[in-house]
Amino acid sequence: MQITRTRALRGPNLWTRSTAIETVVHCDDSELLYTAMPGFEEKLRARFPTIGTLQPHGAAQQLSLAYVLERAALSLQAQAGCPVTFSRTQETVERGTFQVVVEYTEEAVGKLAMEKAEALIQAALNDTAFDADATIAQLRELDEDDRIGPSTGAIVDAAVARGIPFRRLTTGSLVQLGWGSKARRFQAAELDSTSAVAESIAQDKDLTKRLLHAAGVPVPMGRPVVDVEDAWAVAQEVGLPVVVKPQDGNQGKGVVVNITTREGLEAAYKVASEFGDEILVERFLPGHDFRMLVVGGQLVAAARREPPQVLGDGQHTIRELVNIVNQDPRRGSGHGTALTKVRLDDIAIARIASEGLTPDSVPAQGQRVVLRNNANLSTGGSATDVTDDVHPEIAARAIEAAQTIGLHICGVDVVCETMLKPLEEQSGGIVEVNAAPGLRMHLAPSFGRPRNVGVPMVDELFAPGDDGRIPVVAVTGTNGKTTTTRVIAHLFTSHGWRTAMTNTDGVWVNGRQIDSGDCSGPKSARNALAHPETDAAVLECARGGILREGLGFDRCQVAVVTNVGEGDHLGLNYITTKEDVGVLKRVIVQNVAPTGYAVLNAADPLVAAMAHVCPGKVIFFAADRHHPVMATHRAQGSRVVYVDGDSIVAAEGSWRESIPLREIPLTRNGTITFQVENIMASIGAAWATGLPWQTIRRGLAGFLSDSDNAPARFNVMDYKGATIIADYGHNPDAMRALVQAVEAMPAKRRSVVISGAGDRRDQDIIEQTQILGKVFDDVILYQDACQRGREDGEVLALLQKGLQGAPRTSYVTEIHGEFIAIDHALSRLQPDDLCLVLVDQVEEALAHLRKHVAEAALA
Repeated sequence: MQITRTRALRGPNLWTRSTAIETVVHCDDSELLYTAMPGFEEKLRARFPTIGTLQPHGAAQQLSLAYVLERAALSLQAQAGCPVTFSRTQETVERGTFQVVVEYTEEAVGKLAMEKAEALIQAALNDTAFDADATIAQLRELDEDDRIGPSTGAIVDAAVARGIPFRRLTTGSLVQLGWGSKARRFQAAELDSTSAVAESIAQDKDLTKRLLHAAGVPVPMGRPVVDVEDAWAVAQEVGLPVVVKPQDGNQGKGVVVNITTREGLEAAYKVASEFGDEILVERFLPGHDFRMLVVGGQLVAAARREPPQVLGDGQHTIRELVNIVNQDPRRGSGHGTALTKVRLDDIAIARIASEGLTPDSVPAQGQRVVLRNNANLSTGGSATDVTDDVHPEIAARAIEAAQTIGLHICGVDVVCETMLKPLEEQSGGIVEVNAAPGLRMHLAPSFGRPRNVGVPMVDELFAPGDDGRIPVVAVTGTNGKTTTTRVIAHLFTSHGWRTAMTNTDGVWVNGRQIDSGDCSGPKSARNALAHPETDAAVLECARGGILREGLGFDRCQVAVVTNVGEGDHLGLNYITTKEDVGVLKRVIVQNVAPTGYAVLNAADPLVAAMAHVCPGKVIFFAADRHHPVMATHRAQGSRVVYVDGDSIVAAEGSWRESIPLREIPLTRNGTITFQVENIMASIGAAWATGLPWQTIRRGLAGFLSDSDNAPARFNVMDYKGATIIADYGHNPDAMRALVQAVEAMPAKRRSVVISGAGDRRDQDIIEQTQILGKVFDDVILYQDACQRGREDGEVLALLQKGLQGAPRTSYVTEIHGEFIAIDHALSRLQPDDLCLVLVDQVEEALAHLRKHVAEAALA
């Protein structure tokens, strides 16, 4: 068994809406049925007993080692605590070669699980050792390191529940919610609207305390100190006991409380100095440690925090009791679990030493041994929810503290005896505020009711009813998708939206190109959706990007499928038939929002069939309104777009909107059939997004088929009385459409300049010139700059083969170099001739043609 390729599918894909690892696996004939391999399953289960069932619903053809790899990779992740359920093994057209797809929640974990699953199989085959427990522990540790922490996860979960899309911007806790101009960002429990000044104030504990005191909020007395002597002087001023802590600390690091002696203060000063240069000494307030969570001017949760401690049983030592406490599955080593493991470190040893105990002491039955003076969860503390007990006056003081500092989300630390009466009545006070408070104690308290504090945080970011989404139109198909993408983007711009557009020519945002080259994949889509100026997005989704990585978005408002043809890279990546292409293209239709639309070509059976998988509604388009699919759809009161005489008509029930073809320059009065289809698809998309018809009319009238609006998409130029047409057609279906359009245009003599893409099948390359040879008098062949895996001259030979017996072609020549071929064709043109130039290097070829046209105009 050999894995030949591994991919991470980071968005909705051919197999599932979930993220998944896809591998291509080749098995020898002896590995195609693992049940026929003596002792294999027994050896496998001996090494990984919890792999579960291996029989895939009785499908004997799937019982290869590739299927075992699938089950092992999924089971290893599940055993490590990852919430994964989807997996699949698909046999390809190549004997013994399979595509194995396994869901993941963290990419690194998914890839490692696949590697370990392969190692497990090899160990069973070779009868060598495999440590399943160590592997699962490694996967679990990696998952804890990589996955979003509980605080960030609570906000993301609340956003997802509201339908808000999210994107993790770093491996840490920086997350973007929403798209484009509606996007908001947060990190842990800190919002993008949080003032840096407020954050700086919260970091300075002395300044915070002075501001709160000035606002009438009760706080403990004290001040910063310069050395131990100064610290003791402050302790005498405010009165013992006192608290010593770093002035700019966090998570309770370096904080020592309830100091009653000079010796204790000196030791505390030394501890605090390890975590900060400036030390604060203040009066110790007796009572319990409470954390109040304020979000957007409201108290949303409160918890009483207890310091890490153990309870004696008269049998175990303190060290053993700590180990017992740490066996709680809720406790982990970082912030990825509800609780943190209790540490028996120097600070803990010093704390118990003050009570005359050591780690090897055996506390009496019921004796409470406190291991730290602070109650932070990050140091092993626990929490009890007390939200329902908070006195209105205490809540008011906490909210006032947050507003005084200027924090939208604020953790307010309060020390007092009880939450049931005002702070002033019990000599309590606010000891600290936190700009990025941890949420674990509220989400999963040790005792009491959990509070879903992510919900009010999302409500602070997004108004009620706002899901952070912008109109997103996904466009795919074999031909016409780039032109359709450009037309839709033009209509959106005409509506006043700052529009992002991705296609095979680049990425544009608000009319400015920010990337070039083939940008029809998911990475470009994500970049467009992340741009702060994007009010709406039109994203071309080519087959390569969907296969390679999936979609760059979770769902779209509109999915447009222009057509499914035979020339769409058949033979690559196990896509061998038009039906395979259709299954791939329909991925965007499967991921339409329930309130959205799929705009589908009713005249293409493979496209029309996609209507059944659309979660939303469907708009069908076709030139023939009497087509059975169109007639049935309209009879059901649904939306259709069709051609009626010299107009394009949009209809729904008895309602109609008509746009004359003469008002749409791209169609050249309706003579260019494929452009009429592109326009119908574009009208459907604009209609689906709710654009006014006046805007649609104005936008279509202003879209010209020139090299600026639609480069190499049937760009018509005049050259010394002859007509030049530049296009990027590069498959048989495109050739048929171009031939139909060219035949509708008068010409004395027709010539074509063509090459062929080396990554197409031989028959596709041959068929292109077979089609052209029926219409064109002159055929000038040139070789692409990149042969895409072909030998020199191989593509030209295939093109020549297609011209054998051509009924019309009388002149054929081969020229090495695209621009030389163009120059040769232009030199042969006479007035009223027509020349179709099928370009390879789009921008350079168009610039070359424009230069010749401009020079001819000046001559």
